[in-house]
Amino acid sequence: MKKSQFIVSFLLITSVAFAQKKSKKDYLITLKTTYGTMHMVLFDDTPLHKANFIKLVNKKFFDSLLFHRVIENFMIQGGDPNSRTAKPGEALGSGGGDMERIPFEFKSNHVHTKGALAAARDGNPEKKSSACQFYIVQGKKFTDEQLNAVASRNQMAYSTEQRADYIGIGGAPHLDNNYTVFGEVIDNLGVIDTIAQQPGDEANRPLKDVKMAMTVKKMKKKKITKLYRYKYQ
Repeated sequence: MKKSQFIVSFLLITSVAFAQKKSKKDYLITLKTTYGTMHMVLFDDTPLHKANFIKLVNKKFFDSLLFHRVIENFMIQGGDPNSRTAKPGEALGSGGGDMERIPFEFKSNHVHTKGALAAARDGNPEKKSSACQFYIVQGKKFTDEQLNAVASRNQMAYSTEQRADYIGIGGAPHLDNNYTVFGEVIDNLGVIDTIAQQPGDEANRPLKDVKMAMTVKKMKKKKITKLYRYKYQ
């Protein structure tokens, strides 16, 4: 069996485990950065992305990598394995291309509001995701009229709650139905703002390295709700 086939098989098998009856426990991701710590949860209805991300975190894949592309009022991107040893000013963003891409799993109930965790990708027509590069949305606030225009272009029908989030806290709705959102930040959204504000070069790489490290812990959903006031759908 080829390595790529093995990886896909592993993800499919693992995703089945995630898709089984709802567990009373979930995986909490702790993301430590140069500018503070955030916590994230991953969605059960994007099982391939969830299984892949947890696998990488457990392998310490993300430790010492950089947020190599940050754009204020848009997003912060990281996960390029080449960033671990990158020299100042070195172009980043192409790393991980030799890893098996993840099938598109966008769900209309998980959109690009502020704090959304999503998978980066190249221009492949199947919209398959990078196996390692991800971004976290900062975004900007939208008016109802602006949101209607975006929804029409992307064939989206936003719920009342989603509209309220895009108008009230902001996001990047133009990415909806084009990239897979597979999790979200559940606290300390201000860390996203701080990172997004860092001065960068022409490729939007921060002039001062913004490093990351991640850990994952399985805990009761009730505890996650109590600690972070996160409401499971």
